[in-house]
Amino acid sequence: MSYQFLQLEQHGQVAYVWLNRPELHNAFNTTVIEELHDCFNSLNTRDDVRVVVLAGRGKSFSAGADLNWMKQAGQASSAENEADALKLAQMLNALATLKQPTLARVHGIAFGGGMGLASACDICIASTDAKFATSEVRLGLAPSTISPYVIRAIGARQASRYFLTAERISAREAKQIGLAHEVADAEDLDQKVQEIIDALLLGGPQAQSASKQLIQMVSNQTMNNDLLQKTAQHIAQVRQGSEAKEGLNAFLNKQQPAWVSHSNNNN
Repeated sequence: MSYQFLQLEQHGQVAYVWLNRPELHNAFNTTVIEELHDCFNSLNTRDDVRVVVLAGRGKSFSAGADLNWMKQAGQASSAENEADALKLAQMLNALATLKQPTLARVHGIAFGGGMGLASACDICIASTDAKFATSEVRLGLAPSTISPYVIRAIGARQASRYFLTAERISAREAKQIGLAHEVADAEDLDQKVQEIIDALLLGGPQAQSASKQLIQMVSNQTMNNDLLQKTAQHIAQVRQGSEAKEGLNAFLNKQQPAWVSHSNNNN
């Protein structure tokens, strides 16, 4: 599939989605958002893709919104403005709800919507030169559409600081507050990304998808009988699946499950 501002590559069972607008630090405009949304929807139907890596060409991961695009949106009618913002919200949701594990490979700047993309991914690996920020308030705006994912990543207390100050967050600070899972020197970034990919490929794809759904179901819920019932139903359904039977049988017989053997054959 051909895109104007994205490059989609597949290596074995791993899809790499490269933001490819390097001259503007991979800033969003309408086309970028539509292409990302289309790409994520397409990947969600692919059983041959086990892991999705989101990365940026050039010096940066993503500078967030293209200011000219934001200016045009601000001059549009209320209905047009809301429809435009909804496209961004829906794209981020498509990323956050992909059935495959998602990994953000962050270098350079990840500001505004760029920080939103990193937060919407399941795992974030940052280069030591990475800088994050919810910079919207310095433009008289608010980080509205990215807020569910950033707050999920860093919590409301940290969001209270960074949404309001728009301070730049170093890679080291990003790891401390829960935004980045790992930090690596620039020359070691791809090696660290590969280590996480290798770990992900050891898990059952259906089990990983079910685990992602479980997190969404349980997160921020009150511990009560209803939640206990939902989690019991969830594991009961997973146990009855063919993948669970394959995994348990392989473990008991000291063999590799089929999905690991398949991954090794594709690498």
